[in-house]
Amino acid sequence: MRMPLASRRPQTATILLDRALEALPLFRLSDSADDGAMQFAPAGGGRWRVLPAPGDRLPGTFDQDVYVELLHRFHEAGCPEDGVLTFTLHAFLRSMGRKADGRTYEQLRAALARLERTTLESSGAWYSATEGSVVDATFTVLSAVVIERRRAGDQEQLALFPAFAAHEPGDARIVLAPPLRANIGAQHVTTLSATRYQQLASPVARRLYRLLAVLRADGAARWRAPLDRWAEQLPLSQRYPSHLQRVLQPAHEMLLAAGIVREAAIRQEGKEWGVEYVMKRDS
Repeated sequence: MRMPLASRRPQTATILLDRALEALPLFRLSDSADDGAMQFAPAGGGRWRVLPAPGDRLPGTFDQDVYVELLHRFHEAGCPEDGVLTFTLHAFLRSMGRKADGRTYEQLRAALARLERTTLESSGAWYSATEGSVVDATFTVLSAVVIERRRAGDQEQLALFPAFAAHEPGDARIVLAPPLRANIGAQHVTTLSATRYQQLASPVARRLYRLLAVLRADGAARWRAPLDRWAEQLPLSQRYPSHLQRVLQPAHEMLLAAGIVREAAIRQEGKEWGVEYVMKRDS
């Protein structure tokens, strides 16, 4: 029996994200496969690790967009206490602004599986709003993923309705993990505009938007950081300032054009390189 789909709710342009997780690196911002662990040491102490499942790679650029769309739908659904979301893969891809075809269906399946199987490990690095402090914890973004293919008879019927694709592969039921739900429920969140997020054309610009939303939620009007630390937090694989400039400059221009920041600059002072942002409060 096919899983029931959630009833339609009024669409909202707002995305709520776990503010603590947003401050930590999770998604690689290049398409190169990387099956090694990601590590990050926050300025306040502790250690954060992202551990891929055996035989898989770290979450990447497509996975970042899937994660944001899941949290968008979670907010649209009224933040259900059990964390359950149901949707068709076709509708999910279309709402991400992606073409729904065999390749993207497989990408989506793989991304959902990765978000369920990639281990996030905090040693005094991730903040729990329910505990009121940074904690030692191990969790995943999704605690369950079930994708049920449509029966052959249903697929034949889909061809009669132009609003559906005949090759629609099925329905998904996912559960957002309790640690993320708890922080969102406690309003320890950042907010994004779904429209602005999709308008940003690069994965780096989208990640910068997410990270700058953390700074805005923390009340920062102007933010400066060493360039190498900023690269680790995003994360970026490039290490030389000239290489980082080539990656960040186009993303900065997108943020400025979208009205997310008033200023974005990379500056050298003596031998040190840094980034500086001036926030826009209505972004």
